[in-house]
Formats: sequence, C-alpha cells, structure tokens
Amino acid sequence: MSATGPLAPPPASGGDARVPSPLGLPPSRQRRMPVARITQRHLLRIRVVLNILLVLALLYTVTIVRGLLIPLVLAGFIGLALNPIVAFAARRRVPRWLSASVLVIALIAGIGTGIARLTPPALEWFHDAPSLVRNFVPKLRAVMQPLEAANRATQSLVSGQAVRQAPRTATVAIDAWDVIAGTPKVLAAVLTVVLLVFFFLIYGDSLLRRLVEIAPNFRYKRRTVSIVRSIQVEVSRYILTTIVINATLGVVTATMLWAYAVPDPLLWGSVAMIANFIPYVGSITTTTLLALVGLMHFDQPGQALLPALTFAGITAVEGNLITPLIQGRRMRLSPVAILLWLLVWGWLWGIPGALLAVPMLTSVKLIAEKLRGWRWFALVVQR
Repeated sequence: MSATGPLAPPPASGGDARVPSPLGLPPSRQRRMPVARITQRHLLRIRVVLNILLVLALLYTVTIVRGLLIPLVLAGFIGLALNPIVAFAARRRVPRWLSASVLVIALIAGIGTGIARLTPPALEWFHDAPSLVRNFVPKLRAVMQPLEAANRATQSLVSGQAVRQAPRTATVAIDAWDVIAGTPKVLAAVLTVVLLVFFFLIYGDSLLRRLVEIAPNFRYKRRTVSIVRSIQVEVSRYILTTIVINATLGVVTATMLWAYAVPDPLLWGSVAMIANFIPYVGSITTTTLLALVGLMHFDQPGQALLPALTFAGITAVEGNLITPLIQGRRMRLSPVAILLWLLVWGWLWGIPGALLAVPMLTSVKLIAEKLRGWRWFALVVQR
C-alpha cells in the first residue's frame, strides 16, 4: 500500500484536510464538549435540588426531635459557660467532679431561689389580670382619645355619618389545670438539663480526647485540637459576657422601676434580663410590657410611660455602645441575619428557639471561621 493511501498518516506540513482547532483540541473532543457541558449543568441542577431537599429534611428532623434537642443545646451552652471555672479548678488540682458538683448545686440553688421569689408576684399578676384589664381600658381610652377622635372624623368625612362603636369588655381566661398538667414535663426537662450539664462538665475533656483519636494522622489531630479549643474558649467567653451583660441590665431595670415606684420591680427586671437574650424583639417586648404596667398603675400618662421610655433609653445605650464595646467587632452580627435566624428558630422551636437562636448563630459563625469552605457563612452573618 502506498504512503498516500487511506491509512497513511497525514503529512507533517501542508495538505492537511482537517480544520485546525482554535482551542488546540482534536475534532472528536470538540464534538464531545457540548454534551459534557450539558451533563455538567444537569448535575449542578441535581445538586441544588438535593441540597434543598437536605435542608428541608434537616428542618423537619429538628422540628420532630425538638423535645430532645432543646435540653441538649441548652445544657451544652450552660456547660460551655461553666467549663472555664471547672478547668481553672482542675489546674489547681481540684477534682472535676467536685467543682462540677459545687457549680451545679449553686446553679440549682440560685435558679430555685429566683423562681421562689418571682412565682408569687407572677401568679398574683395572672390572678388580678381581669380586674387590671377592666381598670386599664378607661386609661388607655383616655390616652388614645385624640387618635379615636381623628379616626371618627375621617370616617364621618368618608361615609357622611359618625360611626358609633360599642364598648368591648376584655376577658382573660386562665386555666390552672393546664399549669398543673404541664408541671411534670417542666420538671423532667429541668432534671435532664441539670444532669447533662453535670456530665458535660466532668467528661468534656474525655469527649475531646475521643474526638482527637478519630483523626487519621498527627496533622489532623493537632488541627482538631486547635479548632475545638479555640471554639470552646470563644463560645464560653461570648456566653459568659452575654449573661453578665443581661444580668446587669436586669439589675439596672429593677433599680429604675423601684425608683419609679413600679410594683414588683424584681419580676420585671428578671423579665428584661431573660428577654434581652432575644435581640430587638426582647427589648421591644419588655418596653411594651412596662408601658402596659405603667398605664395600669399610674393615672397620669406621662408618669405611666416614663418607665418604658427610660428602659428604651437603657437598652439603646446597652445595644449600641456597651455590648459592641465589650464583645468587640468580631462578635457583632448582621441585624438581617439575626432577624432571619430568630424567625427560623422561633418557628421551629417556639420561645426556647428564640432564646437560643442568637447563641447558636454566634457559635455557628465561630465554627465556620475555623473550617475551610465555610468562611463565606461567617462573612455573610457578620456585620
């Protein structure tokens, strides 16, 4: 067969019948490129759909097992907050079980004393709620009278006649049986949290060592220890700082209410301290409650609204000056991210989810900063 036959290789130069590729690729690969791109696009779409289904499955699972996860998450945060004290005692050769026992007993005693002090005034408020509401309606009507007059004038201009509204009576129904029936569940949840905190404080380092042993080599072991230790220190610092700030806010609020002669200042100071764990929503809720309490117990509108206005000023200073100054820029979160996170966890877990939402968001942000491929999340939620 001659060199110019059909099986002969193409000449090195000149006479090449094939069109040269602008990308430097053979023609067969050029024909396969559109198919590869279409396949890649289909795989990307499938991946997006699978991620969405995974998120929905996680949300459904978190909702179903919230009775298990809420005590676990709460105990984890309390354990992280108290772990520095146990670690400090362990460095002074104090057994971890002894320091953990003292802390848990002190925590139970403090919470029990607070509940014993605050339960009678809270029950009294619930018992007197119908009469307080009946006395509150005329005062609220006096405050809202200018707005009602403007509303009636507007409706008369539109419809040509004045609109008369029948007075409404407010009723408050309180079922004591629901409270009694829910008491065993509350006690079981409290006991679960206490036991989990106790065991977290004792066996926290053992869990860390087991986690390090899972790592495949020394480099991963060292990186695991570094990440876990840094996250533990930063989350503990954040939780302790938040607790101290909120407790201080509760004390300042109770002192302010005592100075204004508002009844049960310790109760409302405790409400302000607990509600402040929910940014924005907690302060707005407490301000509204203090406004209602003031209108119920004072006759003059200015005197009635003074406690609420003072508390609004205190929370403005705390939220915009004190907390950012103490926690630093690294712990500051975007308001949009906070509100979305509150919306999601409040919808999934109710009030406990709203209380735990911001600590969980801060912890996830700190963890994302340490993990490769997740730093984008920390940048998105950071202010």
